[in-house]
Amino acid sequence: MHNFESGDTATLTRPAVNAADAGVADGSVRKSTATPSTATIRVALPAYNEAEALEPLLISLHATLRAAGLPHEIVVVDDGSSDDTAAIASRASFSMPVRLVQHEQNQGLAAALRTGLVDAVDHAAPGDIVITMDSDNTHPAGLIPRLLQMIAEGHDVVIASRFQPGARVIGVPFDRVLLSVAARWVFKIMQPIPGVRDYTCGFRAYRVEPLAAAIDYYGDRFVSEQGFSCMVDVLLKLRRLRVNGGPVVMGEAPMVLRYDQKGGVSKMRVWRTVRQTLSLVARRRLRGA
Repeated sequence: MHNFESGDTATLTRPAVNAADAGVADGSVRKSTATPSTATIRVALPAYNEAEALEPLLISLHATLRAAGLPHEIVVVDDGSSDDTAAIASRASFSMPVRLVQHEQNQGLAAALRTGLVDAVDHAAPGDIVITMDSDNTHPAGLIPRLLQMIAEGHDVVIASRFQPGARVIGVPFDRVLLSVAARWVFKIMQPIPGVRDYTCGFRAYRVEPLAAAIDYYGDRFVSEQGFSCMVDVLLKLRRLRVNGGPVVMGEAPMVLRYDQKGGVSKMRVWRTVRQTLSLVARRRLRGA
């Protein structure tokens, strides 16, 4: 178990996948020949006070991946929770491949996401796939095989989207729906990424090689935005990389978002997220990135 003190950055060594393994040169990266059927699926779950929702999510994840015959590891990044989140993850490790990584103090979503992504890359082999999800049990584990299939079809990043035909959003408060729709249009106009409509959803699948390249290229600046805008930050940084001389290919699969199944209270502060997101857009436009 890795313990991160308050203020630490998750700068871990990566013996399995590093810049040389990934074929990185000035931000470029070559694709692995591994397929999802031979890869290990590494699920990173940033979690803060998710005791109510975490256990059913872990059970669902393990059952889904085991039924698909996929080797997997689930890493719970406990971001200084004051409830039983860490104890639940530790208890689950006796019956399924769950590993707990802890922040001694709460550092926020961006730090927890960065820790989870760096830890996944640290333990990965070339060809592995990294999944990120919310820990509140609103993201359906049953969608993971579809995300993996799209990786096998040639995508580097696949987003579980609320804006593709067939998607449904159930029980989401109006202000959060408005934020998601507004963010979609702001980024479509100001920072468009081919294949992407849902810039803010945290349920994604990544080939590990682009993640390793991004971590090596950006260092401590990877996932540098605070709050929920960090999800946009990751996409904007990945799009600057090159794969076999071409862009990182991103796509989406329609998701049924079950906010009515959410355990605990929302951690998102909507208007703070709006300010952070608009600030991110403005800074990227000024930098031309």
